[in-house]
Amino acid sequence: MIRIAAAGDVHFDRKSHNRLAQHFTGLNEKADVFLLAGDLTQTGHPEEMKVLAEDLKKCPIPIVAVLGNHDYHVDQVETVLSILKDAGVTVLEGNSVTLNIGGYTVGIAGAKGFGGGFVGACGSDFGEPEMKAFMRHSKNHARTLENTIKEMETDYKIVLLHYSPTAQTLVGEKKEIYPFLGCYYLAEAIDYGKADIAFHGHAHGGVEKGETPGGVPVRNVAQPVIRHAFNIYTLEKNIELIVSEKKHMSFNPAMS
Repeated sequence: MIRIAAAGDVHFDRKSHNRLAQHFTGLNEKADVFLLAGDLTQTGHPEEMKVLAEDLKKCPIPIVAVLGNHDYHVDQVETVLSILKDAGVTVLEGNSVTLNIGGYTVGIAGAKGFGGGFVGACGSDFGEPEMKAFMRHSKNHARTLENTIKEMETDYKIVLLHYSPTAQTLVGEKKEIYPFLGCYYLAEAIDYGKADIAFHGHAHGGVEKGETPGGVPVRNVAQPVIRHAFNIYTLEKNIELIVSEKKHMSFNPAMS
């Protein structure tokens, strides 16, 4: 049994002290790893990330994260990555980490992902250089993710993203912005890589549960969606993967 605490879009600013840390008491008895699905800060400013890092230092279990689009805004990615690393957080972008949990190996492949849209309403690698560059960027991210998943020789394969791999978790968002919330290329990577489950954030107005065309469970763990500090997901792999969820502690997420 693998127990995962997961949240996204925590959007820390300079006044967010203790917003997550207050929920970490006893977490090691409930979960084995804490996943953060991007948009860790409001603008990606190092001072915002320092506040989050102070909270995360109090987390009693390993933390694995990806960045989101907000974390790139002020173009200080290397600095914020260094702050997270110093806090003991593993940040993924097109790579993976393997954890040993309860006698099982658990591989986590992570990437921010990118937009592009979904079958029937997506961009194409055709026309103006700007459009081709947009879609190629998305496709290249997905190809790297797929290869990363395939290379993991672990008992469990988990994918951590910021952008969504499926339109199913976007229901409630305006359809006009779907191409900026995720891309079907990511679902293809998850399916071809044979992942067991995927987590993402970004879609504040979406829903929690969906799946890829290949049937891989997808969970949107953006705090405005789950409305908790985090949810805890239990994975059990017998004949087939069993996924169960439970809410953890009432929480009023920061909206942005």
